[in-house]
Amino acid sequence: MHAIEVERGGSRPVLRERARPEPGAGEALVRTLRVGVDGTDREVIAGGYGDFPSGEDSLVLGHEAVGVVEDAGETRLSPGDVVVPTVRRPPNGPSEYFERGEPDMAPEGDYHERGISGQHGFMAEYFTSPEAFLVRIPEALADVGFLVEPVSVAEKALELAAASRSSFSWKPESALVLGNGSLGLLALALLSASEDYDRLYCLGRRDRPDPTIDVIERLGATYVDSRETPVPDVASACEPMDLVFEATGYAKHAFETIEALAPNGVGALLGVPEPWTFEIDGGALHREFVLHNKALLGSVNSNVRHFEAARESLASLPDWLLDDLVTGVYDVESFEAAFGDDDTTIKTAVQFSAYEERR
Repeated sequence: MHAIEVERGGSRPVLRERARPEPGAGEALVRTLRVGVDGTDREVIAGGYGDFPSGEDSLVLGHEAVGVVEDAGETRLSPGDVVVPTVRRPPNGPSEYFERGEPDMAPEGDYHERGISGQHGFMAEYFTSPEAFLVRIPEALADVGFLVEPVSVAEKALELAAASRSSFSWKPESALVLGNGSLGLLALALLSASEDYDRLYCLGRRDRPDPTIDVIERLGATYVDSRETPVPDVASACEPMDLVFEATGYAKHAFETIEALAPNGVGALLGVPEPWTFEIDGGALHREFVLHNKALLGSVNSNVRHFEAARESLASLPDWLLDDLVTGVYDVESFEAAFGDDDTTIKTAVQFSAYEERR
């Protein structure tokens, strides 16, 4: 079967032939439909993130997948079920985090991530997975099911943000998303669909005309150009924010977020920055936290509950949004185009097979 991999010492994805996997006990064989490409994939290819499976010199890429059950084996799934796989898997031996259904809270070293670190991903014609890590989705979502994983990451971050304010009556009205990439836009779409937020903003560094700005404004949000209004100036230029959702990986934003927050506000950090040393006024930031009851939290990955919430959210998003977000779907022979990244690209995917409705 075809598989898209990165080789040790390589700097670009390559197409290779692999034997079709055989499902083990409790596993299903899944025929891959589409696999999304995101910034993490590019970081893995560049060698800045992730790791190869033990004893191997290549890694099958891809962690945002949707497929169809080909062989259900002894699982409770059925052939023809459309499924989305979660990303984290237990390392060798038992793990309390997986036993509790909370693999997303496991510390580094207590998990593998398919297509990222320690286990092969889903960017192949077929993959196998234990039933516990497969989430059924409606047939109507077969074409866009690869978006369930990034939506689940946003769902978790928003859940954590609300939980951090659960000790008092928190009634957020304003929210700022930092970053107009695909994750930022999906988070903005979730906030737009929420009844809690009346005023939404999204910060980026793009010139008009631009497809992401079009999406931002069609969602009813205000576009903020960081070259004109940097994050520390947002509170005065726009308004103090009850929620800031950071999806840039720009290290300074973690600290600038505190200045953008309203009293009682919370910032959720999702970007993964490179090491960077710079000066901050630690005393001023500490003062902001204490005197204004602000909170800052980090969030990574997600669990089955968040995938299930993402399934429901994705089904409710308008068709125009999904059409605008997915700017390219490429067949295996043209897979390299899916890894391109320019100002016209929002979200791309590689298609391995077409979905055929059950008769």
